[in-house]
Amino acid sequence: MAGDALSEVFHLVEIRGLVSGGFAARGPWVARAPLGDPLKLVAMVYGRARLITDGMDGPIGMEPGDVAILNDRSWLRQEGGTGDGPRQEIRPEENFTRLAGADRGTDDVVIGMAVDLNAAGRALLLRALPPVGHVRASAATATSLRAGLDRLFDEVAADRIGSEFAVRQYGQLVLLEVLRAYIGQTELPPGWLRLLTDERLRPALDLMHASPGKPWSLPELARAAAMSRTSFAERFRTVSGQPPLTYLNRWRILLAQRALRDQDVRIGSLGSGLGYASESAFSSAFKREVGESPLRYRNRVRDAAPARTGPTR
Repeated sequence: MAGDALSEVFHLVEIRGLVSGGFAARGPWVARAPLGDPLKLVAMVYGRARLITDGMDGPIGMEPGDVAILNDRSWLRQEGGTGDGPRQEIRPEENFTRLAGADRGTDDVVIGMAVDLNAAGRALLLRALPPVGHVRASAATATSLRAGLDRLFDEVAADRIGSEFAVRQYGQLVLLEVLRAYIGQTELPPGWLRLLTDERLRPALDLMHASPGKPWSLPELARAAAMSRTSFAERFRTVSGQPPLTYLNRWRILLAQRALRDQDVRIGSLGSGLGYASESAFSSAFKREVGESPLRYRNRVRDAAPARTGPTR
């Protein structure tokens, strides 16, 4: 993977992993819930369960440390536990406080996380992931994920001083480890996650990221990747789902969105620095991609900024 490309994308799309619910259960149990978040992670911290959601032919068997990635799904059902008698009905959000008394040796423990993204992030990440992903803790790529889930559970269950801050930080790290592990375990669909892991295309991608305002041509990028122009263009489209120069333009717009959120740079100067010949050319490209002008975008996101500091649990 390119040096710090994933971290750069995370910052651009304002990605956050927010612990949204969880429970500990003994004996037979079933949990049903609607899914309102575009992207949801369900971690089987301890114990075992079966998970199913819309669009699946059959359930996933969840082992200790496994995580399910649910992309634009509308409902979720999990069941687990052993023993006689009817299954107890679990409501993950309402039973969240029960984690404080959980026994990791005997209980089934589940933690849910909502993935919060800005509009650009939803467009990037939701296209880069399948409807349902299964990250297996047994894989060699998931060692750090297993440790992260243990730390997250300890903070949620102990409720110590500073625990809310710790839960926020561990939630971020768990989200990163989920994506790292998933990238290492599966063939990704076309999109930016797959592009970031493609070593053949990495030299060209590094050029675009390092100097986005330069008027890169297809032959220049192909030479950097030591490929013919045709082979480079075909591989780039196959891996990322879009032509190289379309990706470059979208990368520029992502950078512009960050600058408009966080800086007071003039719109004309911003566009010039990103390689656009005039302010009007930049404004037109921005509006095609985002759906509104740079000025309107800046005013809207800054007015809405305080509303994005929601609870972590």
